[in-house]
Amino acid sequence: MVGERGIMSAHVVPKKTYIAVWITLMILTVVTAAVSRIDLGKVSAVVALTIATCKALLVVLFFMGVKYISQKMTIVVIVAGIFWLAILMVLSMADYGTRLWS
Repeated sequence: MVGERGIMSAHVVPKKTYIAVWITLMILTVVTAAVSRIDLGKVSAVVALTIATCKALLVVLFFMGVKYISQKMTIVVIVAGIFWLAILMVLSMADYGTRLWS
């Protein structure tokens, strides 16, 4: 983004923030590995996906800079993500529904 005088005007994130997010991602990775060794039954997938969603959210917000862009752009990203998820779900269910189960 270039301002009025041709000077770049981007949000500068402190190095401490990146380090804190990285440490949090490492902790969540260890938690994921630890939980994978515990038999939680049907809840295992839910727990794993919840942890993965938290990690993805941290990456998108801080490393991709979505936290610091305009609210309109954030809405565009969210709608695009939901649209992509809908495409994946429709195609997966179409595949699942057309398989021959014996």
